[in-house]
Amino acid sequence: MKRFTLRGLLFAFLAGVLFASGFWLGHAGPPIYSQASVTGETPADGSTDRAPEGQKTNAPITPIPSSSDSLIADMVQQTGPAVVRIETKVAQQTNRMQDPFFFGPFSFDFPQVQPSGAIGSGFFISEDGTILTNNHVIDGATEIKVYMNDKDKGLPAKVIGRDPELDLAVLKVTESGKYPYLALGDSDAIKVGNWVVAIGNPFGLDHTVTVGVLSAKGRPLTIEGKQFKNLLQTDASINPGNSGGPLLDLNGNVIGINTAINAQGQGLGFAVPINSVKEVLNDLLTNGKVSRPWLGVGVQDMNSQIADYFTLNVKTGAFVTQVVDGSPAAKAGLEPYDVIVGFDGQDVKDAQSLVDMIQKTKVGDSKKLLVNRKGEMITLTVTIGEKNYAQ
Repeated sequence: MKRFTLRGLLFAFLAGVLFASGFWLGHAGPPIYSQASVTGETPADGSTDRAPEGQKTNAPITPIPSSSDSLIADMVQQTGPAVVRIETKVAQQTNRMQDPFFFGPFSFDFPQVQPSGAIGSGFFISEDGTILTNNHVIDGATEIKVYMNDKDKGLPAKVIGRDPELDLAVLKVTESGKYPYLALGDSDAIKVGNWVVAIGNPFGLDHTVTVGVLSAKGRPLTIEGKQFKNLLQTDASINPGNSGGPLLDLNGNVIGINTAINAQGQGLGFAVPINSVKEVLNDLLTNGKVSRPWLGVGVQDMNSQIADYFTLNVKTGAFVTQVVDGSPAAKAGLEPYDVIVGFDGQDVKDAQSLVDMIQKTKVGDSKKLLVNRKGEMITLTVTIGEKNYAQ
């Protein structure tokens, strides 16, 4: 009979464990892929051209074999170069400044312009230097500079397009070159509970990486008067300075743009879904803006209390609280205290249903409004206008 030494038995046991665990002469977990040619994701310009064979490209991620304990580290190593720090200068005018050459009761005051600035994050979406970030990061900026993690010198950038509605801005560096970029993923496909990674510059700390899970989808949130209806929620730590940075899946694809935090809670970060960005990205790249329909009224839900107070015989609809001067609503004849109960042949049940109906229209469309005015039903015709954001 063949004898086995203790060392031989131990070696055989460990080999069996490693083989069963999937680590024997191989790796655990899938490789990371993020090139359009591998994942099927589409570059920002929609092209599907591939580089000629043998020609080097700047696609951000190439297939990497990765063990489970280095999956995120390898992904971050590949995607990190495409994430940038954005610094802006904003001219702010103070109320007054006393002229140093005059003193006493007859001194003169002069306005003073003091420069201030902001720091945020962003990421390249094409090799020509096009960048996505948040609108609030560059809002009012007189100068924008972009810093890559391997360069000390900032790259000047200009604004290509803005969409305050989604808090979205598109920039482009003015220095020509080929830049690493990230693939845009599918925020509809990712599931609650999936791992996500945020990369950004919180408090100016370059390329900080935080990891968490997708906590929820479709979150409504109001930020500085702006209403978002479809945000992604994550418990990955997001802090001031992360704004505009990417929220990534484990394949290195962008599934959201980090936008906001809830300062009163922990583990409450929010991002704009990348599919919402895709819907308007071409408009921003070609027109510099997104044309959005506008009626020009302030409304709230109609209810029994309002009906009783104004002695109205209707208890559902959109109650008009304000009509903007010169707006499509004003030109159509809408007045404060009107109740909009129908829009283009559809029942208006509350304020949100009216907003949803307007958002589905196009600028220039002619629509019929069914209105209850002081108990009488009237029909008005309105031409949908274009929303104009204050710059």
